Amino acid sequence: MKLWSLIGNSQRLDGGAMFGNAPRAMWSRWVAPDAENRIPLACRCLLVTGLDGRNVLFETGIGAFFDPAMRERFGVVEDRHVLLDSLAEAGLRHEDIDAVVLSHLHFDHAGGLLAPWAEGQAPTLLFPNARFLVGAEHWARARDPHPRDRASFIPELVGLLEASGRLELVEAGRSSSLGEAVRFEFSEGHTPGLMLAEVGGVVFCADLIPGRPWVHLPVTMGYDRWPEKLIDEKRVFLDDKIARGVKLFFTHDHGCAMASVEKDGKGRYTAADTHERLSGIEA
Repeated sequence: MKLWSLIGNSQRLDGGAMFGNAPRAMWSRWVAPDAENRIPLACRCLLVTGLDGRNVLFETGIGAFFDPAMRERFGVVEDRHVLLDSLAEAGLRHEDIDAVVLSHLHFDHAGGLLAPWAEGQAPTLLFPNARFLVGAEHWARARDPHPRDRASFIPELVGLLEASGRLELVEAGRSSSLGEAVRFEFSEGHTPGLMLAEVGGVVFCADLIPGRPWVHLPVTMGYDRWPEKLIDEKRVFLDDKIARGVKLFFTHDHGCAMASVEKDGKGRYTAADTHERLSGIEA
């Protein structure tokens, strides 16, 4: 297997929302905000080639499905579908992807499934040859969102995935079509049924740990539905990864794709041995 970090469309979002109850005086030292209090965020995806002969993409980022007004509202920087360019740099097209694994279906993680916005055209799915793997519990949430996160879902996406005939719902304790090569665990603190995939000694942290600052246990996002539970989940998750030597893959960290995690004598977790980019490393 080979691992690649692929950059999708980037965002600039309010730093206070991204750092929850951490004060600006603290988080602004971790990520510098702009004049509008926004911080840069990546929407990074993990590509694994040669996974039992398949090309597997872990998430698709936010993509370019928003119309211009919504793109501006949510701070999406580029108007083209950047992930398609990143795939091309790795020698692939979206038609070459055999499976897309989605931690959850919030638009900044699943919007890249859709073709770029075009005036007067309905949303359409890309990746015509891929199976779409989603956690079963989170799928139920996407079909009937809570008012708190309803705006985080793309209304048309559920129907498009169902109509594709290639949707696969993954349940805890059961194997998926990817077999033993990919290990799944689940989290509840950010959204019900957040699916965390581990492959080749690397775990896709999704919104449990969006980037290096969030490795610190008390740091959560304002978008998390259950911050205290997320902190408890994060502690168990990080201890397990330290014990087994599993590296963390970050989707939203604008400057780091992968890192190891360490725990000091005071019990504080930190990111170490950071990698800005993965370009076909052997796993």
